[in-house]
Amino acid sequence: MSNILNQIGIENYIFLSVLLFCIGIFGVLYRRNAIIVFMSIEIMLNAVNLLFVAFATYWQDPKGEVFVFFSMAVAAAEVAVGLAILVSIFRNIGSVDISNLKNLKG
Repeated sequence: MSNILNQIGIENYIFLSVLLFCIGIFGVLYRRNAIIVFMSIEIMLNAVNLLFVAFATYWQDPKGEVFVFFSMAVAAAEVAVGLAILVSIFRNIGSVDISNLKNLKG
């Protein structure tokens, strides 16, 4: 096990990850601004990535770190597509408020 993990303890990483994930859930459920919702999703994804890296270090297995690398690449693509959609919506509606998007239903 890594020296830094001995000093800090894996429990603290788990607690921090759960805290970040709960903050992200709160942002997704209670905020109406689409940009804040995207940021909250990214916080949730980073919380999971933190756990992957912590457990990969704890078990001394680099598979978790490799998975985090690919997960961050997919997240970057997701943000690029999501922001492009938001720019398009803002140009058409003039707002990124989620409650204004209910008129887009088919």
